[in-house]
This record gives sequence, C-alpha cells and structure tokens, in this order.
Amino acid sequence: MTKRPNVLWIMADQLRFDYLSCYGHPHLHTPHIDALAKRGVQFNKAYIQSPVCGPSRMSAYTGRYVRSHGSTWNGMPLRVGEPTLGDHLREAGARAVLVGKTHMTADLEGMAWLGIDPDSTIGVSRSECGFDPFERDDGLHPDSARQKWSAYDDYLVENGFKSENPWGDFANSGLDENGERLSAWLLKNSRLPADVPEEHSETAYMTNRAIDFMTEATADGRPWMCHLSYIKPHWPYIVPKPYHDMYGPEHVIAPVRSEAERDTDHPLMQAYLNARVCRSFARDHVREHVIPAYMGLIKQLDDNLGRLFAWMEAAGLSENTIIAFTSDHGDYMGDHWMGDKDFYHDVAAKVPLIIADPRAEADASRGSICEELVEMIDLAPTFMNALGCEAKPHIIEGRDLTPILNGTEGFSRRYAISEHDYHWSDMARALGVAQEHAHTVMIFDGRWKFIRCEGFRPVLFDLETDPQEVKDLGASEQADHIAVRARMEAALLDWARRHHTRITATSAVLARQKIAAEGGILIGFWDEQEYEEATGKPFSSLVPAGRPG
Repeated sequence: MTKRPNVLWIMADQLRFDYLSCYGHPHLHTPHIDALAKRGVQFNKAYIQSPVCGPSRMSAYTGRYVRSHGSTWNGMPLRVGEPTLGDHLREAGARAVLVGKTHMTADLEGMAWLGIDPDSTIGVSRSECGFDPFERDDGLHPDSARQKWSAYDDYLVENGFKSENPWGDFANSGLDENGERLSAWLLKNSRLPADVPEEHSETAYMTNRAIDFMTEATADGRPWMCHLSYIKPHWPYIVPKPYHDMYGPEHVIAPVRSEAERDTDHPLMQAYLNARVCRSFARDHVREHVIPAYMGLIKQLDDNLGRLFAWMEAAGLSENTIIAFTSDHGDYMGDHWMGDKDFYHDVAAKVPLIIADPRAEADASRGSICEELVEMIDLAPTFMNALGCEAKPHIIEGRDLTPILNGTEGFSRRYAISEHDYHWSDMARALGVAQEHAHTVMIFDGRWKFIRCEGFRPVLFDLETDPQEVKDLGASEQADHIAVRARMEAALLDWARRHHTRITATSAVLARQKIAAEGGILIGFWDEQEYEEATGKPFSSLVPAGRPG
C-alpha cells in the first residue's frame, strides 16, 4: 500500500438510484455493486448538477456548477481553457484516462481563435475534456456515420458484424421470429435480444478495454484515474441474451404518480407531460415492455463489474485502487407520468454513489450509509486529494468527501443545486419560450425541494411529508409554504451571486494584492496629511526635492 492510490471512476448512463438491490429494488439483484457498497460508503443523497447527460458530466469533470462552466446542454461545447479534473491531476503527475463516454463537444471555434490544432497534444486534451482518450465511445444515432474516436464499430466488423453502422444494426437491434432486423430505437422492439453475443456487447467490450488500460498502466507505473464510463442502461433499451428475458411485467414496480400531477395547472409541467417521451411512458404497456429490458441492462452491467473486480483482485490492484460508482442522472420510466429525464424528481436528479477506499484511513466508514447531502461536483476534489493534487477552491466548487470516507468531521452542505436548459425541447416550442428564458434551477435542503421556473411559478415538494414528490406546493397559500419558497428563492440568489468566474488567481494571490495607494496609485487624496495618515509614509518620499528646473 502507498499513500497515493489509483482511482477507478465508474459511471453508468441513465441509471436510477433505486434500480440496485443495495438501494432497495425488490427484484433486481446486483450483488457485485452491493459488495462494493459493503467495502465502502453508500451515499443516499447524491444529486447531479443537471438532469441531462452533457451538462451533468461537464460539472462532474470540472467540479463546477453548470452556470460556472457554461456547457448547458448536450452538444454545447465546453469552452477552451475551462480547467478540468484531468488538467489538475496531470499537474500532480497522475494520469487521467477515459474509457467510454463523455458526451463532451469540443470548442473548435475557440481553439481556432487561439491557433490550437485539434490534432495536437493540447488540442486532443481540449477535445477530450482533459482526459487522455484510451477509448472514447459516445454512442450513435440511427443515421450516424462511424465514430472516429471509438474502435467498437471496427471491433464488431472484425468479429463478423459487418455494416455501415454495426453499433446500430447489431448491438442495438434485434431479429424477430422471421429474421427481420428491428431497431431498438422503437420501444416496441425492446424485448428482443440484441443481435450480438453478450461477450461482444458494448458493456462487455468497455469492461475489456478497462482491463486493457489497467494492464498497460501497471507497466507504466504512474498513478492514474480511469474513468470507465458505460453507455448503458441509456436508451436504446435492448440487451443481449440471456438478459433480454430475465425479467417480465411481474417484476415491474407500480409507477409513482397521482391524478393531481396529471391535472396540474402549471404550464411548464403540463408541457412536460405532453412531450412525446412522457406520453409514451405514461402508458402501462410501454413501461411493462421497456422496464424488463432496462433491468436486464443493469443486471448485465453488474455481472461485468463482477468480472472486472475479480480481475483487479487477481492482478493485485484492489488493495490500492479507490473505486467510485455512480450515474450521470436517472430515468423516469413512467413515474410522475414522465419518461427519460430532464426534471428534478429524485428518480431523475438523485443518483447512486458508492465509494470504496481500500486504505486503512477509511476503515472506520467501511460498509456505512451516508445521509449527508452531496453533489456530483464533490468527486473532483475527492479524487484530487487522493492523488496528491493541491486543493483549488478558487476553481473547484465541489467539496472534498474525504472526511466522510474517513469517518471524521469536516464535511457539510446546506443545499444541492441542479440546473436545466430546456430551450431545445418540445416544452420550449409548445410554450413559445425564448431560449434565454428556457431555464429551470432546483435547490434542495434535504427536506424542501424548490424549483425555480423562469417565467412561471415555482414548484415545491416537501420530501418529509411527501417522499414520493406527488404534491406540488408551489402555489400553496399556506403561510409556512410561502415562507419556505421565500427562503429558498433567497438561497438561490445568494448562490448565484457568489464568485464563480475568478479562477485565475488563488485566494492567497488575492490576499497579497495591495490597496491602490500601497501600489502607488493615488486616487482621491485631498492633501499630504490624508496620504500620510492612510499609508504611514511621508508624502515627500514620492516627489523629488526642490523645484523643477
């Protein structure tokens, strides 16, 4: 054991916190993730900074809120020069390596303005969110061309799955009883087995690539953080045999929803319910068709993680590798009459978070459950601490979780914050909301969840009396609800007014800055006496003796 461990940061895409057995799912058993929780800390109140892939990940990779880094939506470039976790770790002599998905879009215009070649060392780093790209795989769409950054398509072709888009045609399609190829982009085809053997599936392939990286890294010798970022269980919802029929409608938990939610008078919430994906998942037969495939994808993920953890144990890596497991957001799956993500109920905005630190310092917390309010941006300073990087509070807005992992005092948070830019959506078009106003922000204090909806009244949930979040108190005239809304609005204003762009100078540098007079800038002094009283210096020391010649 050394004081400088490695870090394996595993992220599943669109994984609900409550679809793991350690978080309470009654039918979906995930023994390998459960075992990880028993070796570390399971966080029960971990919140992401945006309920959509791209901005959530950019917050995780920068340790900064969405309003700070500015990448507010999928495809919105992370501006060149925005410091990331990979940049910070590289300064400390550690590698930060990507295996899988980032959903990051490069700021090509910014790089061109600065004269940075995207193919140069700096350009590649800026294009990959600060990671060294061992293998990137962001997934595709039905009509997408081959990804230039991923070898998974080539791998499929090499193994006999030949087409222009093998990711879509094999890994995310199935065959019906007549041998007709059917795309999982249509929800009705979710119960088909993916037309690829499990060992060649995307989840198995990325697990293998993580093993390849760790094998190489062992020979390299430098400390590392590997971000193993799985695309699944994100849609398209389809999974290979034998996982495609492990679960059926009898394993589908009844949806959490109320008639009052469907009859809401809130224009934005009504627009959400009328969006296509929400209309689909509000139908029970859709849920009963899709959720078993979603569960199968999670079971497959757990099995592959078991394979990975067993390999790490045999390779001697377990004793010096911190393992963190989480998700970038959840999935409504018909709860609250909604589908996909994009809003702030816990099923979308709260994620599983498990951190297992093998070092002796963490023995006191091993197997514990943490009820502290934490955010995804807290991972960056935690990993930086572990890998010997100096703290950077002038840049990083997250808070180091090390005190929790070590069972000591020193961590606290009053609120969790999450933001969403919905200018791209059905909701914005239906309501005629301009892009600059299509914005919501959530603030949660552990009991009250307040959602500010620009241009509309707020939404408010009391999770103490309404843990399922089915009763919106945003229009309640009850005095205590009015007072809570005012308090939460004031807390949001306080958060929004904090410094978040002054990242080029540390607090120590700022403390050394002189007042204007001490720096030789004389503004506003009436006479010599005022100057001497303010600075403690004789004014005569600033001017030459005698008259000018």
